[in-house]
Amino acid sequence: MQNRILWGRLLGLKDAVVQDVSLGDGTGQIVVGVRIAAKAAGRCGRCLRRSPRYDRGSGRRRWRHLDAGLLMVWIEAEVPRVSCRTCGVTTCHIPWARAGAGHTADFDHHIAWLATNASKTAVATLARIAWRTVGAIITRVWADIDAVEDRLAGIRRIGIDEISYKKGHRYLTIVVDHDSGRLLWAGVGQDAETVDEFFETLGPERAAQITHVSADAAPWIAKSVRTHCPNAVRCADAFHVVAWATKALDQVRRDAWNRATGRARDTAATGRYATGQARALKSARWALWKNPEDLTMRQHDKLTWIAKTDPALWRAYLLKEGLRHIFKIKGAAGKTALDRWLSWAARCRIPAFVELARTIKRHRTEIDNALDHNLSNALIESINTKIRRITRTAYGFANPEALIALALLAHGGHRPQLPGRTTHT
Repeated sequence: MQNRILWGRLLGLKDAVVQDVSLGDGTGQIVVGVRIAAKAAGRCGRCLRRSPRYDRGSGRRRWRHLDAGLLMVWIEAEVPRVSCRTCGVTTCHIPWARAGAGHTADFDHHIAWLATNASKTAVATLARIAWRTVGAIITRVWADIDAVEDRLAGIRRIGIDEISYKKGHRYLTIVVDHDSGRLLWAGVGQDAETVDEFFETLGPERAAQITHVSADAAPWIAKSVRTHCPNAVRCADAFHVVAWATKALDQVRRDAWNRATGRARDTAATGRYATGQARALKSARWALWKNPEDLTMRQHDKLTWIAKTDPALWRAYLLKEGLRHIFKIKGAAGKTALDRWLSWAARCRIPAFVELARTIKRHRTEIDNALDHNLSNALIESINTKIRRITRTAYGFANPEALIALALLAHGGHRPQLPGRTTHT
């Protein structure tokens, strides 16, 4: 087998003919001279139309390719310009690389696949490229996938939430498809304008086809959803509703601890607890927060002590668990149970839960929809956790667009493929 044929198969370049191979002088590099195959030559770099040659362009150019063992490989070729009757004078089409890129397409896909499975620092060290170059490649690969894949086609049930990606209240708004479990879209910001940007990308016709939207009670999400898909059923996220009850319960626990330590304003009316009781209340937080099925024996004993010594705190705990039970049973039974729970909370004489009952009544329609359609943001919370893992693994991102591109590559249903493989891994 001739060397140039061997090198052609080794490199796996598309529509390229190897002309010569040389070893760089003491640089640890292999330079492979190629020319564009006849069937792909003389095409416009924009529309791929066959066009007459215009000039030599910038002469010979190089692209970084996949390493050969310990040596870096560079592809070198002539890049003439052509005169396209549609696009004008432009650089000819390069089959093995993206327009304007300094790496081959195989190199880009290799780096993008590594980036979805390892930190950017590790990828940069392994590939011998700059840390920021990894982010640029990720963005470039996702842009190519997004150009050919219609990831927003056929969506009907979506979930919307926000996630902090950086200190200083830097947020991303993300949208997830409930039916496929894919991350559909992400944008920088935490306001109605950011959600509007998603619906503008989706288009009015597709937005009108959305049937269900799950979200927390953020008014900026509700405002945008009402504007762009008013006929969609809006479902409140059960996790956030129960979190309201947990927050109210913690307020009751803090009030009890303040009374126990003498910090309450009206100590004459409420009385004082012993120091040991205050200590016990302070360490009771996890027993009150955890689900009953997850409690340890010691935490069970703690709840028993609270039931005997602080009826108000015990009642607050039962209210929290009662609300959590409503989202377990769901459906008509759940709505009936919620009616009874609201009546109980309204007359419980615990200010935090009286206020919670008012809040739930304001969002009753969305909560009833969640009980009827069994829709929550649990899937979105799972995606949020994975995005946090990506951020933590990369030790942060200087550019949120690179984080968005990597999150979409990893969880958007179109993971990059390793060169030479026939299936996605």
